[in-house]
Amino acid sequence: MDETPPSPLPFPTSLCHRCAAPPKYVRTKTSTFILCPLLPRKYPPQPVLSCPLFRPKAPDPEKP
Repeated sequence: MDETPPSPLPFPTSLCHRCAAPPKYVRTKTSTFILCPLLPRKYPPQPVLSCPLFRPKAPDPEKP
């Protein structure tokens, strides 16, 4: 499993990419799945547009 988001992001509108609980990206030869660390062993249907567990991550100080 890889924790870094692939480029380009799968499901770019998904809240998962902006969550403080960083998702794990699981790649196969043809697909990328997003594993939520708050829901152990759960791959929420994408794109996630609302989530009661969503917490926005802090802004990256290196990006303007």
